[in-house]
Amino acid sequence: MRRNTRWLLLAAALVGADQFSKWLVRRALPLDGSVALTPFFNLVHAENAGAAFSFLAQQPGWQRWLFTALGLGAAALIVALLRRPRRALVGAGLGCVLGGALGNVIDRLLRGRVTDFIDLYLTHAGRQWHWPAFNLADSSIFVGAVLLLLDEWLQGRSGRR
Repeated sequence: MRRNTRWLLLAAALVGADQFSKWLVRRALPLDGSVALTPFFNLVHAENAGAAFSFLAQQPGWQRWLFTALGLGAAALIVALLRRPRRALVGAGLGCVLGGALGNVIDRLLRGRVTDFIDLYLTHAGRQWHWPAFNLADSSIFVGAVLLLLDEWLQGRSGRR
């Protein structure tokens, strides 16, 4: 097995987990349904035709193809980057971003929108502030970005490039 194949396998595992979790939510909850699990976390069934924070969600449909193309372009770039040897944090970060991007691309291609189901919120003084609902693919992209930034910071601290 090539050295960087493990990062492609990581991406594949994340796509599988993402798609399975979305399938479970679509089966268990009606659209816009919600189940409170903790004082700060609800399981919801939301559909987002836009990008992060529902960016462009209200547009008539062209955004589906724009975000699909961007996701596929990012995936192609990441696969190309993974063909060269990488430090472990970089490889893991790219694998996470790849898995997340492809997870959401699959939703856009098959359904025209992305299924979101994680609803985190803060309650204080009788008011609630909700973070926009998201999914495992979004979480994977975030974790991947953090790993890439951490690698960059560690490389800068050690003086290596």
